[in-house]
Amino acid sequence: MSARAVVLLSGGMDSATCLALALQRDGLQAHALSFDYGQRHRAELQAAAAVAAALGAKEHRTLPLGLGALGGSALTDSAIAVPEAPGAGIPVTYVPARNTVFLALALAWAEVLDADFIYAGVNAVDYSGYPDCRPEYIAAFQAMANLATRRGVEGQPVLVRTPLIGMSKAAIIRAGLDLGIDYRLTVSCYQADAQGAACGRCDACRLRRAGFEAAGVADATRYRGAQSG
Repeated sequence: MSARAVVLLSGGMDSATCLALALQRDGLQAHALSFDYGQRHRAELQAAAAVAAALGAKEHRTLPLGLGALGGSALTDSAIAVPEAPGAGIPVTYVPARNTVFLALALAWAEVLDADFIYAGVNAVDYSGYPDCRPEYIAAFQAMANLATRRGVEGQPVLVRTPLIGMSKAAIIRAGLDLGIDYRLTVSCYQADAQGAACGRCDACRLRRAGFEAAGVADATRYRGAQSG
């Protein structure tokens, strides 16, 4: 039997690529994990289910998580507008401690499954300034996981793998296309409509569009209204 991995799957382009790498490059049995955490739209969760099915995940679970009740982010509080122009510093689309919470729950499921790995599609090159996407953060979480889990104490720690962390968005896209990913299934937009069509203006849309341009391939994003790739 193949080794197991828990793969964090948001429904976006990066997490889809991460799932494909775990399955196809590394030959793992992938258990995909998504979160209904109070985000602005559910289109990304529908995308995650479609991606998990298309790529052949062993299973896909979506956990309810009430981060929206805490607010503090444009992604969880409708009173905070999603910015449509580049800004300085950590943007209001940062969800406080989100990756820490997600990784902690992935770690718990990994222990239940006796999985050897967690895959997370965090990226420190073409990213939006989030502190929980940096290599030093992942290293710190790994150190904590080694101390805080039965597997870690018994000498078989669950290893956190972040295969995209040093890749440009263009490199991620090229890798995904080589693995046969249909990026039309994915949703990256912070304010997509109910059908998953992107606004074309938010930071996530700008990074995604620039990635397709740099990769020299047609933009697979579905835009709403008059937007085009």
